[in-house]
Amino acid sequence: MTPDLLEQGARRVEAHAKKSVEGRTESGGRAAGFSRIATPGEVDVTHGRILYLEDVSVSFDGFKAINKLSLDIAPGELRCIIGPNGAGKTTMMDIITGKTRPDSGTVYFGSTIDLLRHKEAEIAQLGIGRKFQKPTVFEQLTVFENLELALKTNKGVKASMVFRLDSAQSDRLAEILHTIHLVDGVRRLAGNLSHGQKQWLEIGMLLMQDPKLLLLDEPVAGMTDEETARTAELFLSLKGKHSLMVVEHDMSFIRSISEIVTVLCDGSVLAQGTLDEVQSDERVIEVYLGR
Repeated sequence: MTPDLLEQGARRVEAHAKKSVEGRTESGGRAAGFSRIATPGEVDVTHGRILYLEDVSVSFDGFKAINKLSLDIAPGELRCIIGPNGAGKTTMMDIITGKTRPDSGTVYFGSTIDLLRHKEAEIAQLGIGRKFQKPTVFEQLTVFENLELALKTNKGVKASMVFRLDSAQSDRLAEILHTIHLVDGVRRLAGNLSHGQKQWLEIGMLLMQDPKLLLLDEPVAGMTDEETARTAELFLSLKGKHSLMVVEHDMSFIRSISEIVTVLCDGSVLAQGTLDEVQSDERVIEVYLGR
C-alpha cells in the first residue's frame, strides 16, 4: 500500500463522518474504526480502509481479465459494483478471497494483512465471507441446523458429538434468525424454503462466522419483488456492522441500497460515484446501460 492510498482513505473517512450511523459496531463504525488504536489479532482499520486493491492485474491465456485495478472500501461501507458481463467483477472477488492469484498488484485487508500471502481457507478465517449467486445450503437439514453448523467451533468428530450451544451462541443464533427474516421457519428443512429464503439462510450462515467483509454476488437474482425488497432491508441493516461489496445488475435494487457505486469495465474502474452520477456518465451509458 502506498502512503497516497492510505491518505486518500483517511480523507474520505473524514468526508463521510457525518453519515455515520448510531450503534455501529467496532467492525463497522467508520469514525471509531479510524480513530482507535489497532489491536493485535484484529483487522487494522486505523487508516480508514478495510480493503485495498492497488494496480492489480491478472491474465488468462493472454486475456487481461483484471487490468491495473485499484479500489478501496471503508469499514462499514456498502459498496455496489456494476458493469457489463466480462468486466472482471467475479475475478476481482476471486482475487480477494484467494481463489485466483494476480500477476501483479497488492491486495490488503486492513492496513497490515496481505491477502496474497494467504490461502482461501485462511482468508475466510480472517473475516472475509463470500456468497455466490446460487445459494449453497444443506437442504436436508433445518434452518436451525444450518446456522448451528456455521458457527465457529471445533469441527472434529469428538467435539461435534458433545457440542451444545452456550447462552451466547444461542443468543447469536436467535439474532441472526431475526435479521434474515426466518424466525418462523427455524424448524423447516432448508430444501423446502423459497429461493429467496435460501439466499437469506446462506447469508445468515456467513453472519454466524462474524465476518468483517461480505462479498455478495448477484444476491437478488431470481427473487420475487417482495423478496428483493426484504433483501434490501437486510443489507441496509448490515451496513455499518459489516462492510459489504455487492455485485448486482438490478438497478432498482442498487438504487435502494447504494451510496457509492463502482463501475468496472475491461478489468478496471470506469467510473465511480452515486448511482445518478454513474448513470449519467457517457462512458457508462455506452458500454453498459445503453440509451
